Amino acid sequence: MTNNRPFSKFLLSLLGAFSLGLFYGYGQHTAVDSLPPGKAAAVSYATTHNYKVADIQVVGAEGYDSSVLLSLAGIKKGDLIEIPGPQVSDAIRRIMRNGFFKNASIAILKELGNEVWLELKVEQRPKIAAVKYAGVKKSEREDLEKQLGLRAGTQLSPNRIDQAREVAIRYFKNKSYSDVEVKIAQKPDLSKKNQVELLISVDKKAKVKVSDIFFEGNDHLSDNTLRKAMKKTNETFSFSRLIPSVLEIFSSKKFIQKDYKEDLSNLISRYHEAGYRDVEIISDTVRRNPSNPKRLQIDIKINEGKKYYIGGYRFVGNTKYPSDYLQNVLGIKAGEIYNQKRLNSRLVTDEDAVSNIYYNNGYIFAHIDPVETRIEGDSVYLDFRVVEGPQATINEVIIKGNDLIYENVIRRELYIKPGELFSRDALMNSYMAINRLDQFDAEKAAPKPIPNPQDGTVDIEFDLVPRRSDKFEMSFGWSQTGVIMMVGLKFTNFSIYNLFHPEMYKGFLPQGDGQVLGINASTNGRYYQNYSIQFMDPWFGGKKPNYFSAMISYSRQTAIDTRFYNNQFGSYGFNPYYGYGYGGYGYGGYGYGYGGYGYDGYGYDYGSMLENAYNPNQSLNNISTQLGLGTRLNWPDNWFQIYGSINYNLYILNDWVYNTFRGFHDGLANDLSFTLRLSRVSIDNPIYTRRGSDFSLSVSATPPYSLFDKVDYSDPNISQKSLYSFIEYHKWRFSGKVFTPLMNPMTTKHTPVLMNRIDLGFIGSYNPYKKSPFGAYYMGGDGNSAFMGTYLNEMIPLRGYRNGSIAGNSYNYGYAFMRLATELRVMILSQGQTNIWALAFAEAGNAWQNIGDFNPFNLKRSAGIGVRVTLPMVGLIGVDWGYGFDRPDGSTQRGGSNIHFVLGQEF
Repeated sequence: MTNNRPFSKFLLSLLGAFSLGLFYGYGQHTAVDSLPPGKAAAVSYATTHNYKVADIQVVGAEGYDSSVLLSLAGIKKGDLIEIPGPQVSDAIRRIMRNGFFKNASIAILKELGNEVWLELKVEQRPKIAAVKYAGVKKSEREDLEKQLGLRAGTQLSPNRIDQAREVAIRYFKNKSYSDVEVKIAQKPDLSKKNQVELLISVDKKAKVKVSDIFFEGNDHLSDNTLRKAMKKTNETFSFSRLIPSVLEIFSSKKFIQKDYKEDLSNLISRYHEAGYRDVEIISDTVRRNPSNPKRLQIDIKINEGKKYYIGGYRFVGNTKYPSDYLQNVLGIKAGEIYNQKRLNSRLVTDEDAVSNIYYNNGYIFAHIDPVETRIEGDSVYLDFRVVEGPQATINEVIIKGNDLIYENVIRRELYIKPGELFSRDALMNSYMAINRLDQFDAEKAAPKPIPNPQDGTVDIEFDLVPRRSDKFEMSFGWSQTGVIMMVGLKFTNFSIYNLFHPEMYKGFLPQGDGQVLGINASTNGRYYQNYSIQFMDPWFGGKKPNYFSAMISYSRQTAIDTRFYNNQFGSYGFNPYYGYGYGGYGYGGYGYGYGGYGYDGYGYDYGSMLENAYNPNQSLNNISTQLGLGTRLNWPDNWFQIYGSINYNLYILNDWVYNTFRGFHDGLANDLSFTLRLSRVSIDNPIYTRRGSDFSLSVSATPPYSLFDKVDYSDPNISQKSLYSFIEYHKWRFSGKVFTPLMNPMTTKHTPVLMNRIDLGFIGSYNPYKKSPFGAYYMGGDGNSAFMGTYLNEMIPLRGYRNGSIAGNSYNYGYAFMRLATELRVMILSQGQTNIWALAFAEAGNAWQNIGDFNPFNLKRSAGIGVRVTLPMVGLIGVDWGYGFDRPDGSTQRGGSNIHFVLGQEF
């Protein structure tokens, strides 16, 4: 073998010199030969030397840990290195790689024998002193600040600037600014060492939208069908084809690359629904509209292939359920179009899908895979291969994120328990039960099954987001007697037990047990006052879902002296008691009731006249109490509840207005009644309900005094005291609401919802001469004008008409009513406790003075639109515009256009 050692040594020296030259671009070496530190002398690099690092110092790295930099460089005290050599150049390369330094060098400070003292010197890139934005709105700036990560004090690097620019461009492109330009400039901050101000300039240019989508090759599906499939990119129905210059802006959609790619997949899926399994997109081209560069045109060329049908199918691998049963559940027959979307829905996603047969009986590991076994002509034959797996029991139910309510309050609502077989229905019922607590964000409370295949169990995890639903309400209204103010507090997580244990308080309130305490007061001074307090415990006693409620209230209303009407309005032919009462509850003087209707037009100083008409000797007082107890039922299913209550009202009338309450105007009236209510509530969300139903049937009845008190109530001379000392009646109510999602709520949480409802009510008497003067139905308007309740009648809303305008008698109240309504709801915004949705409605209703006049085909019709908003601590508020198409009783004009406000409760 030839001895190549001299040549190898020469080559090694050459490579060392070359590696030294690599890092000379970053910094220079100064070599010294046995000189004191700080001195430098020339040294020859013709040959390499091996040194032991006696010490190495870091210079210029303010704010950085020297040990971290040395670890990054890979050179430390005690190392043996070769100078010149690869260790030095590699160290420089590693330091520069992170981009935080714009220069770095390693120099020899001292050399003694085979030991060397080194200095690692770095020059830092500047830090950010401030970031300014140009060309963006405030909301866009806030979003960019979160996404870019460029904050004061952050170390700059070329990579960080490039990355920030790309993130900003992507952000605006997702808002359809496809031509956006982003520039990031640096300006030295002279007041701060090695710091710069960043100016991020954005030129968004015009939004790029889609004006036209052209299809080629679609012989079986129309252009409009395909455009609808492209939900995010589609141009929708284009009025611009008729009036291009005026309406183009309303017909085009934003172009976002990510959404466009998704829509191409949707296009394929739409063909698969129609049976075209072989469809393919041959080409797609996005180009500028030649007549308008701000708009895009899309050309899509399609090869549809042929249409396929299901030739036949079979279930394979199923041992727990027979194939005939699974075929009936599937609901698809041979000969049908090969609709892959429907097939997947019937197998997996529908609530009554085949897979749920297994999931509801513990087979969480089961899955069904459709496999095409053969194709003959236009027929596809399928095997549904079933893997059943073992039945899984629930190992653990995990509740996370809850710091608002006692955990046992949540667990007692659940339909799933450790040790039980897994059931999807029980899981979803538990989800709905947690939502009904109204303490957590309903959209984020969905349970997460965590299978444990190793032991055949499953854990269920609820990751809850607390949402305080306590409410403080304050509103103002206007009545004949001036401004009315209402203040209300509702605590939805109250704890009566903790009330007596201050150490258990959360904040300033005894909370944690999910009980409800409500306190309300309303007044406009001496004319009207109302005070009430309510308490409800959904688990009275803490062991069973026994619902307990208690309420007590007091109200007082002072009449306006009849001389006021006789003197001021008699000459104009007014009925002095038509619509008398308090209108416009809580809505800033909207003036709902007929009280005060049209008076200002006569130029009277109405306020001062009412002041003079005050008569404290004419008053109506009411004391009301209620105690109730209910429980859940397990049959026919676990959504049923039964509730009973005992109710007592004491009415005290002092020379009250004679033309109300069937002429009863002076004396005491006792109303002792018993209520029994059967209800079934299966809604999924108490705020924005997407599915489920709410039905209620109730009867309230007093003892039939007239059957055994031996009083002849037909006697025309009977006194009011005898007639109404003890009121008697039987009152029947039925109400039902059904919520139908128009899209699958499992995949579209903000699905539009269709709500249909029916309400019926009848008030009967044991004796035709002893009808109740109280508790009748007062129909029309928004149903929220509680001051009309001073008539002590039940408010029945009917939008499109004024409050109380429908009844069929001079008192404006009836003893029978019916209402039907259909409402379409569309969610606009859902962010925690803040929700906004729009609605359109059509409804019809009527009220009759006598039960015998009840006619479900004689209803007053209306339609309109509205919006609802839920806010923290405020609850539900909203406004509707309704138009009444028919004439209210006693009126020659249609209901016409009316605005209605909503506060705290739905219609």
